[in-house]
Amino acid sequence: MLNFCTLFNSNYAARGLLMYESLKKTCTNFHLYIFAFDDELYNYLQGQNLLNVTIISLTEFEDERLLKVKKERTARAYCWTCESLTIQYCLNHYEMDHCTYIDADMYFYSNPQLLIDEMGDNDVLLTEHRYTESEHILYGGRFCVQFMCFKNTKNGRKVLDWWCDRCLEWCGEEHINGQFGDQMYLEDWPERFKGIHVLQHLGGGVAPWNMQQYVFYKENNKLKGKTLYDEKMFDVIFFHFHAIKFLYKKPIVEMCFEGYTIPNTVKKYLYQPYIKSLILKSKLIRLSNPLGMSIMLVSWKTFLHRMYKRIITSDSHYFYQIL
Repeated sequence: MLNFCTLFNSNYAARGLLMYESLKKTCTNFHLYIFAFDDELYNYLQGQNLLNVTIISLTEFEDERLLKVKKERTARAYCWTCESLTIQYCLNHYEMDHCTYIDADMYFYSNPQLLIDEMGDNDVLLTEHRYTESEHILYGGRFCVQFMCFKNTKNGRKVLDWWCDRCLEWCGEEHINGQFGDQMYLEDWPERFKGIHVLQHLGGGVAPWNMQQYVFYKENNKLKGKTLYDEKMFDVIFFHFHAIKFLYKKPIVEMCFEGYTIPNTVKKYLYQPYIKSLILKSKLIRLSNPLGMSIMLVSWKTFLHRMYKRIITSDSHYFYQIL
């Protein structure tokens, strides 16, 4: 059985539930531990009777260590702080031989068992950003906290506990002394620790920051990718739909940050189907139990500012008109 954990609040409910449904479609044997980051989400999920899911409230999860740093950190920095500790909590409280943290805004297209199997006898799995623009590594680092597996071994726990301790010491939104959030701590792991495997499968970790390197297509109803530089073909395991925002009271979606060009095959096979599903899921959530907004909204003022920047920089297409 594959064990996954994730965290999100009611604002990300639609994304988190789409991610869960994609796991159900692609993974035959899994269990997902959802850390509900507000009471609205916890109460809503408790009433959904989700198969293969354990819902964990903040009351259950937060200990003295977390409550202490929570007062000092922004909401985003606190979520980053908690990512490593959700894995630690699962390994401490449940019978499992491994646990994989996954971001709530990912969507699976093929069975992630392939990625876990690639670890072999190693204890920790890391995924790279694989930036199209190499200078971006200076901002976000080589590795991305999006799909990280830790085995419940002595060495796996050693690495995880070290990471948890560092995140409790400091985890911020600013760049300080070569650190940023929780993920810049991963930079030297292949040298610092033994038993670290860096994922090689190109289908694990496709995201806005690397999608320009590939062309996507369907074959036998399965999503596949091909590298532009050497035409290497691969199954798409998951896509990370980072930073999608819906314009407040307007039928427009900001698909990703400015500066990321979205190729046509990405829009066709990834963003357009996902956005339609996201809108539908959000409507269903509000109809069944009004949580407030279950999709991330961006203000009209912010939209105009970003659209102006887009025109000035000739940034190609990161806005999507919902028809």
